This record gives sequence, structure tokens and C-alpha cells, in this order.
Amino acid sequence: MLYTNVCLHTFGVALPPRTVSSSELETKLHPLYERLKLPAGRLELMTGIKTRRFWPEGTQPSEAAAAAGARALKASGIDPADIGCLLFTSVSRDMMEPATAAFVHRRLGLTASCQLFDLSNACLGFLNGMLMLANMLELGQIKAGLIVAGETAEDLLRSTVQHMLSESSLTRKTIKPLFASLTIGSGAVALVMSARSFKDSGHRLCGGAYQANSDYNHLCQGGQNAEQGTLMSTDSEELLIRGIETAATCWQHFSRELGWQADSIHRFFCHQVGRAHAERLFSTLGLDPAKNFETLPQFGNVGSVSAPLTMALGIEQGQLVPGQRAALLGIGSGINALMLGIEW
Repeated sequence: MLYTNVCLHTFGVALPPRTVSSSELETKLHPLYERLKLPAGRLELMTGIKTRRFWPEGTQPSEAAAAAGARALKASGIDPADIGCLLFTSVSRDMMEPATAAFVHRRLGLTASCQLFDLSNACLGFLNGMLMLANMLELGQIKAGLIVAGETAEDLLRSTVQHMLSESSLTRKTIKPLFASLTIGSGAVALVMSARSFKDSGHRLCGGAYQANSDYNHLCQGGQNAEQGTLMSTDSEELLIRGIETAATCWQHFSRELGWQADSIHRFFCHQVGRAHAERLFSTLGLDPAKNFETLPQFGNVGSVSAPLTMALGIEQGQLVPGQRAALLGIGSGINALMLGIEW
């Protein structure tokens, strides 16, 4: 897919106030570590994650997303009345019904003519949202739109730690599917996009490519139940292999569609999963790891927020400047891969 009339404006970021280190989590899990004779420092060593962030008790996804959305709108200079579509794209939601976007819409005071809905696709939701808005902008259906995501990982972490401590039958082997849940953090991000013909920011979304590999949709699954809360089971090793396999095919489509080669891209912003994942991805795709801007050590895996948050902070820190090209690379459970090309 290619676009000629789509531009990005500003990101808005909202970061939770509470920082939890990997060593703090291991302290909570000390009885389990002692029983299974697991070495301290294992979590950070395996993942490369030093800390992750969490919201105060009771924070709703819509509350976090609206905070990021308000910042993005203010910085863009676009009148909220011109926002024709609002997309909420997180894994986390306020409730099953109505759409969490409805709560964000009300908090932001957007117009009654602004179309709103939730778009969910595991960790790729935000990037899918960018495509949905881009299509609407390219077709002239709206002048401007807003994408928001607010991940709240507190219940997942709490349930996982509780389960790991209370389930006495866990072994070194059966505990593996739970470890990925300890890498998850919270956060919120938003992005304003518009038609170039309406308001040209100079930052162009050029196009992208996607690839599905749903034969492996069993490798990462999560949900809620009344007894155990939110739990997720992840076959991290197989997911890494199949995810990068899917990404390799997606990269070929991306490069062919946009006519971009690896050496013509100045900066990569990826979904943040773990150190081994990033190393394997860049090695397999033949990309320069020095061009990869990371936030993983500070924030962990922030679900759908991860890749756009990384890009937002990279721009803030001068890692992407006008005139440069960037690629957003996402891999999500399902398995799905999505890559977007941006001329900043």
C-alpha cells in the first residue's frame, strides 16, 4: 500500500509514575526462585529489561489514552473539531461494551460527528490504526484523525505473580510460559494524522506492508477468569522463531512496495519484546542494529503502545530529524507483522 496525501503530526505520551525493576519482581518471587533454584538476575539477563512502569491503582485504559491524546492534540495545533475519527487501539480496555473509544471521546470533548471505534490486534493495534486512518485520509473521507492507546498491565502482573507463588506444581519447564508476562509494562501514546491537503506537517506516511501467519495463533494467548484474574501463556522461543519468520516475509514485501532498501532508512522503531528478539530480527533482516532506537530497558513490552512510544521518544531525543526516513516494525501474536515507512 502507498499513500500520497497522508501526514503525521505530533505524538502525545503519558508515562505511569511508578517504576518497578526486574530485581523487585524477583524479590517478590523469592520463594519460587528458591524452590526451583533459579538464579537471581535471571529476568533482566534473559530480557534486557531493567524496569517497567505502572499506573496508580484503578487507572482505566481510557484515562491513560485520553491523557496522551490531549497532549497530541494540543501540540498538533489542529482544532479538535476537525478530528473526524478517533481510534482506540490497546490490548487493555475499560470493559467489553461500550467501546473504550467512547470514554476517550467524552474525556477529550470531541464532536458528535467524529466517528469512533476500538481496533484490537494484540501488540499491532496502533500500527493497524495508522493504516485505517491513512486509508480514510487518502480517500478524502476525513481531514484529520486521532489514534490513542493506553495499556494497563497491573492486573496481569499481579495475577501472574500470585499464580507463580501459589501454584506449587510449577517446575522450571512449566513456568516458562508465564515469564513473558513479567516483561509487560503500562503506558499511553497518541498520534494526530491529517491529509496533507488539509494541513501539511512535512512528515509523510509513505506506505507499508503486512503479513499474517495465523497457523501459530496458539503461541501467545491470554484472558481473564474470575478465580485467577488476567493470565497469559506464551511460548516465547517458538514465538520468536515464527514471528521473525513472518517479519522476514513482510520486510520483503515492504522493501518491494516502497522501493526502500535497508541502507536508505535512517532509523528503525520496533515493537519492544526482548533483547534476543531484537538481535535475531535485525540479523535475519540484514538491518544495521545501530539504527534501532530502543526503549525496552526502561519500559519493557508495553503492548500496542510499545512501537509508537519508542518513535515518539526517539523524535523527542533527536534520533529522527526532518529529511530522514524511518520504519516502524511490528510483530504481534496471531502471528502478524506490519511495517510502515515514514519520511520525516
